[in-house]
Order: sequence, then C-alpha cells, then structure tokens
Amino acid sequence: MSISGAVLMMPFAAGAQAVATPAGAQVKDMGEVIVYGKKIESNPNAENGVAYKARTSGDSRHTRPLAETPQTIAVVTKAAIDDSGMTDLKQVLGAQPGITLGTGENGNAFGDRYIIRGQEARSDVFVDGLRDPGMSTRESFAIEQLEISKGPNSSFAGRGTAGGAINAITKQATLDKDFTRVSAAVGSDSHKRVSTDINKGFGDHFALRANALYGDEGVPDRAPSDRGREGVAVSGLWERDRDLSVTLDYYGLRTKDHMPDLGAYLVGAVPNRVPATNVPVYAQTNDFLKSNVDTVTARINWKLAPSLRLTSLTRYGKSENSYNTTGANSATRFNGATGDQYTTVALDNGHSGWQDIDYFAHQSNLRWDVLAGGLKHEFIVGAEYTDHKVVSGNYAFTNTTPFNCKTTAGVGANNGFCWTDSKGNPATSDLTTFAGRSATRLGQNQDWRVKTIALTAMDTVDLTDKFTAFGGLRVDHFDLDLVRSNNLTNVTTGDYGYKDTLVNGHLGLSYKVTPKGIVYGSVASAQDINGGEADAGTASGYGGAVLYQNQIAGAKPETSINLELGTKWNLFGDKLLATGALFQTTKKDVMEGANYDTVGTFNTGKNRVRGAEFSLTGDITEKLTAQIGASFMKSKVLGSAVAANIGNPLSNFAERTASAQLKYQLTNAFSFGATVRHESDRCGGQPDTGAQFANGVCMQPVPSFTVADVFAAYRFNKKLDLRVNVLNAGNKDYYTAVYRSGAFLYKGDARAVRLTLNYEI
Repeated sequence: MSISGAVLMMPFAAGAQAVATPAGAQVKDMGEVIVYGKKIESNPNAENGVAYKARTSGDSRHTRPLAETPQTIAVVTKAAIDDSGMTDLKQVLGAQPGITLGTGENGNAFGDRYIIRGQEARSDVFVDGLRDPGMSTRESFAIEQLEISKGPNSSFAGRGTAGGAINAITKQATLDKDFTRVSAAVGSDSHKRVSTDINKGFGDHFALRANALYGDEGVPDRAPSDRGREGVAVSGLWERDRDLSVTLDYYGLRTKDHMPDLGAYLVGAVPNRVPATNVPVYAQTNDFLKSNVDTVTARINWKLAPSLRLTSLTRYGKSENSYNTTGANSATRFNGATGDQYTTVALDNGHSGWQDIDYFAHQSNLRWDVLAGGLKHEFIVGAEYTDHKVVSGNYAFTNTTPFNCKTTAGVGANNGFCWTDSKGNPATSDLTTFAGRSATRLGQNQDWRVKTIALTAMDTVDLTDKFTAFGGLRVDHFDLDLVRSNNLTNVTTGDYGYKDTLVNGHLGLSYKVTPKGIVYGSVASAQDINGGEADAGTASGYGGAVLYQNQIAGAKPETSINLELGTKWNLFGDKLLATGALFQTTKKDVMEGANYDTVGTFNTGKNRVRGAEFSLTGDITEKLTAQIGASFMKSKVLGSAVAANIGNPLSNFAERTASAQLKYQLTNAFSFGATVRHESDRCGGQPDTGAQFANGVCMQPVPSFTVADVFAAYRFNKKLDLRVNVLNAGNKDYYTAVYRSGAFLYKGDARAVRLTLNYEI
C-alpha cells in the first residue's frame, strides 16, 4: 500500500469476547463500532501516523530527533515521493527548495548533477551514510526517505559537501511486520511501471525483504526518446535479539535512456537571448545514456552494553556509466559551394564518455551514552576507510551521412549538419537519422583513484535542561592518484598524485524555548581537494585537477564555512514540524580554471552565499498533510583571478526556490492534492567563478518557471487503492539548466498522466 496515511476501517466486534453485565441491567445494542486508524509505516524513522514527516535521521550519528538537531536537514519520505508521482531522484530533488539542477559538466552527460545552495554536489550523494561514487542515474524504488543536509557538511561526510549532502536511506528487512505490496502503473507516453515490496519474517530471528522494479516510458512529448528502468533490492536480516542484528543487502539497477533528449538551446543576442521554441527531437537514433549499478552492503548493529552501541557498515560496489549524446545550436553557417552566409541550427559533433567504478567502503561508529561531570553526553567515535576507483574514457563517432554546410567562412569542404540550407529549405525530414551517427568505444584515458582514512569524534551534551551543545570533528587523510593517457596509443600523458590531510568541524548550540521548540546557532566547515571530481579529469574549470608545470601538488584545499541561526518547532502533538534558518556560506581558496584547459589558477577564488530557508512538514489538520518549503538566497563572487568575475552571482544559481505539496483526505476513501514548485531565473557559466554577464546582462539565461502537478487517490478497501497523477498539469514549457555556451538547455517534462494501482496483501 503505497499511499500512507490512508484511513483503515476495522470492525471492533470481529472476534470480540462477550462482556458480562450485572443481573437485571438493561442491555442496549450499540451496533457495530468502527475504529479508524492509520497505516503503520515500514520506515523506522517516520513520525507515527504522519505520512510526510520523519522523526529521526537514518544516520545513527544524529543522536537526537530532527526537531532537536541544530542544522537544516530536509527529509522527503517515501509516502511523499509516491504521492508526487516522481520516480527518478533527479525529479524528486529538483523540486526541493535550495537545490537546482545542472547540465552534464564539462560537456559530459553522466547521470545526475545537483547544486545545493549554489555549490556543486554531484559527487556528494550518499547511500545509508556511505558515499556513492561516480555519476549515475538514480532511482527511488528502494528508498525509504531522502535526507538533504544543507550547508557545509565535511564533519559528517568528508571531502566536498560545500553546499551540503544528499543521503538516501534504503528499505531494510524487518521482523516487525510481514507485508506484500504491488504497484502497477500505466499512463501517457507509453508509461509502464511495476514495482513490488515484499517483507517476510521466518521465525523470531530471520527476515527477508525484496523490492523489484520494471519501468519504461517515453519522454513526454519528445518521442522517440524514452527511458527504461529495471532494479532489484534484496535485504536479509538476522536478529539474535534486540541487542544484536546483522543485515546483508544487494542492490542492482539498470537504467537506459534511448536517444536522450538534450532539450533546446538559446537563440538571439544579449539582451534578447531566449530559449528556442518548437525545437524538434534531434537526438540521433544510436544515442544513449546508461547506468548499471551493483552493490553489496553488510550492516551490524550491536548493543555491547546498556549505554554502548556499535554500528558498522561495509560495502563493495561496481557501476558502469556510459553515454553518447548529440547537441544542437543556432549560429552563422556557410554554403561550402557558394560561400553564402546564413543563420541556422546545426547538430554538434556529439558528446560521449564511459566510466567503470569499483569501490570499497567501511564505516564503524561507536556510541557511548554516559553521565560525565554531572552532564549527559552522547559520544560518537568513528573510523572510515574508502577506496574509490574510476576508470574512464570516451567513444569515437562515425557519421555515414555527408556534411551539408560549413562552420567557417568561405568556399570549401563542408563540415557540419545544418537543419536548413541557405535558402531556408529543410535539409531532412527526420533529424534523428540526419548524421547517420554511430560510436565505437575507445580505451581509457583516465585512471582516477582516491583512498581515504577518516576518524570522527562527536558529542551531544545537555548543558542544562534547556541548553544542548553539539560538537563534531573529522580528520580525513587521502591519497589521490590521477593517471591520464592517450586512449588511441595507450601512452601515459600525465601522472599526477598527492596526499593531504583535511580537518573539519561542526559546532552547534540549541536552546529549548519550550519543550517542543528550539532556537539554535551553528558553525560548520567543509573542504574539497584539487582534482576531486572524477568526471572532470584535468578540466580545472569543472572541478578537475589544477596543474602547474605538469604537477598537481601545490594547491590548498578549498574551504567553506557556514554560519547558521535557526529555529525548529514541533506543533500539534508532534504532527507538524516548522523550521526557519538564516545562513551564510563563504568559500575561499577556490581553484579556478583558465580557459577550461589543463592549466589553472591556484586558490584565487572566493564566493559567498547568504540566505533564509523555511519549511513546514506534517499534518496541518487531521485531514490536511503538507510539505512546504522556500529558500531565498543571494550569491556573490568576492575574489577571482579574472577581475570581471568579481561581483557576479554564482552560475546556475536560483535566488528564489519554493515548493508546496499538499494532500487533503476528503473522506475515508478519497484524497486529493497538488504540488507546486517555483524557481527564479538563473544564469549559466563556470562553477565557482560566477555566471557569465556582458554589460550587466546574463549571457546564458534560464527563465524562471512555476509548474503544478495534481494527484488524487481512492481507496476501495484496506488492501486496494488507485492513484492518478497529472505531472505538469498546465503543460508548461520550462527549462531546468543551461550549459555554459547555451548549446544545451535542458527542457522539463511536458504534461504526463499516470494511473497507479496499489495492492497490499
């Protein structure tokens, strides 16, 4: 049963025992008594009976409930994801305040790219507290809740996390309840999706949980582009008793986008630069975007003593990501035979890449609750070892169709695929076969590897009955190897590597205004390393290695400091959480790229983000459930090797983002709701060094948008319900991200209708 919070009807009289009454007393038949209750969530972190609200974090290092944690942590529960009708993590996270999406960085199209509070987070995605390396397409079918930590987070997450981190909490086997849930969906654009979630206990000590997914759909109004998803997640639990349990998980996902659609492109000159309209699908028939992921995770939860608990995770994973995509742009072209000049749209030369990821990670945390110095402490000490290896390369393209235009002036050989000739006549009736393009995988051109040993120490202490302090410290020692090679000759062209140690901390102080409301202040740091983005290589402008005299060493880590003042209030019997925060993140020693080549500039950049964020999550009334949030931010480049960058906002930065998902339970059987999300306009450009402006006008603009989805559900009985989702109900043309040249302008999905039948045994 995927719609949580649904009201169940149970006849109290069923199986009830007769109750004796005194002799001669008058007995009145009251009829059948109906007791209404809410579905019990399988998510152990959920607030009981509140579908959209999480009570606790899935990360055991957060020892207090979320309402008492001095940090902005937004949580999206599985129930909220299901009601929204969204399935890919990119869709779910792109609808959250403070998060914007980016295009494939450095022209690549590997998986998903997230930007949190203006800072890159494409490598800051975690699963159950362990970093998930590589750029892949991520799905929600095996996720219990998504946790989005806002602000620098290296004391928890290690390197990176300048804007925050995303942690996916997965579904685990449980002995608490057996269930079988099946969901089957059909919809517009040939949408088909079937998923199962089965949990079964075997005696008092063993349980097994299995999730499976099959999905296939066309991209709304962009046929023949389509998306395929297949996945399996199996979790096995052995529980000796409540003090010791061992869980072993397998997760496998296969995703393939056939003819991935890069959307539109910008046309016109500043200040009249706008998205092109009525852009046909131009992806070539052999284009694709694929991710294959396999991971195995072992967990141990062991209560060694009444006040001492060990939590240990060990994971081994492999993934394979690859893509071939085709872009297009409008520019001046030339007739190779006559030299005539004209403006038209042309296909680009294509973009490709592959990466094979192999990684091992282990993390152990020991929690000790103790009274020391008359104060209650919750100590966490932890150790982590990770070995992440990413081998990558690209493809060679072959075009079987002859070129029909030139990109340079004058008469000569054609070298481009223009959509029209110099007289405006269409060059082809089918753009998807225009180039006749195919691709051959080449050998590796990069071997990137980072080994890290980390130690953490944290303490949450009640200083008084009202004041609580949190302190955390993490030390990461890493060893980076980066070998570049010519993938045609297999000759090594560069061997870069270095070692360093990062030290980061987090301090928070909260005050209980009432038993259900706190105010807090916190300061936290994060650091990122030179060459920390595995997909960027030596493209220094995109997080790749900054080189000097063919060496990587010599740069300080980029350092971010976040200051935050906030408040959190549990309202209406803990059914509604209201939060608000003011924050400032300053990032210094930014490693800037020069002209996007292998030569960069050490530690010359500095930027700042200031803002406020508000949220309301849970039950507003007995019938109305909501998840509402808004973020208002300003960004500014404070320092740069390029003087023109100073004062500009950060690229791909929306100053205002907001979303509201509301669900109303009209009757015991019928509910309906809507999701509205808004993003203000953004300006494209290079990360960190700022958006691209000319005379104060954005050169690569992404227009603002407001998009609404609607949904409704009807419960036939306690086992069966039906949900209808209409995504982008107004069929609005909107765009989520732009590449720095304006050649890619990712288009949001058009209207889509989904009909989902949910059955629980």
